[in-house]
Amino acid sequence: MRLLLVEDTPDVAEAIAVSFARAGDTLDCAADLKQARASLHVQQYDVLILDINLPDGSGRDLLAELRRERNAVPVLMLTARLGIEERVASLDGGADDYLTKPFDLRELQARVRALHRRSPAVREPTIEFGSLVIDVAGKTLTCNGDALVLTRREFSLLEALLDRRGRVASKEHILSRMFSFDEAEVGTNAIELYVSRLRRKLAGSQVAIRTLRGLGYQLVDEA
Repeated sequence: MRLLLVEDTPDVAEAIAVSFARAGDTLDCAADLKQARASLHVQQYDVLILDINLPDGSGRDLLAELRRERNAVPVLMLTARLGIEERVASLDGGADDYLTKPFDLRELQARVRALHRRSPAVREPTIEFGSLVIDVAGKTLTCNGDALVLTRREFSLLEALLDRRGRVASKEHILSRMFSFDEAEVGTNAIELYVSRLRRKLAGSQVAIRTLRGLGYQLVDEA
């Protein structure tokens, strides 16, 4: 998943970022509404984690903007307020879920995964491609029933290729799925390294990664 977290408390934002990174997800952080709008302008996200109280306004204002623009990205609101009015107002304003601070990071991850699964745009939780079976939620891969161990980056690359299966995945698309804005110094040459590693791990399957020079990569079933 590619996520956007809008949270102005540095230690809270860092803890959330680390927890999702360990789970293999890509997360961008914004400390205020201005940064959040800039990120949303250039990147599509699978889920938005949005704090209500921000230095330059309310997260509900950004939520209202997204829904007016018919942006259906799933939104989980974070609030330090316990009042039912705050929660009802967030849900009525277009939020898909909410979580009250303080919270357990495991619950946040579970709620985000649930929102992603319910999203109309989300692909099926388990994908069969050639001899591969990919459990997207569990982030596991089997080939002819045998487990293949991938690093989180390699799994993100496989997901990016599956996004475009039957079509060409450009290096730019792959880069956007694998790395956050904080890792902007990573160049497209890094993609070649991860493609090479994933190719080696898929060598025993009937699935291959085809290079189309100047265009990108394509996942193909060579059976």
